[in-house]
Amino acid sequence: MDPKFALYWLLSPLGRRAIEAVAASSSGLHTLSLSKVGGLPLPLCNPEEQHETVRRIESAFAKIDRLAKEAKRALELVGRLDEAILAKAFRGELVPQDANDEPAEHLLARIRAEREAAPKGKRGRGAKA
Repeated sequence: MDPKFALYWLLSPLGRRAIEAVAASSSGLHTLSLSKVGGLPLPLCNPEEQHETVRRIESAFAKIDRLAKEAKRALELVGRLDEAILAKAFRGELVPQDANDEPAEHLLARIRAEREAAPKGKRGRGAKA
């Protein structure tokens, strides 16, 4: 029997239930004797099927590992997305620029002039009663 095939079966839900069924429990600790492990029912199939099963399991594990790495990388990129969007916005790269738009320095000068020309409100507290 292919040792990896036996290992993967023992780690499967069916294998775990088989182990728990024969394990002795005292004070909450499960113990297994060598004779009990040797008596566990293992599915029998020819060596080619065992090797193919192991190959498929390991291929699936490799895909899972790749997907986990890709997900981690995607999360890192998403974390930097806000920063990148703000940087593009400040550089004026988010939307096409209109040549007819007022330059920023003219807009700021106009806003300053409007503020200076606006009547000043009274500051301080109201009259006491």
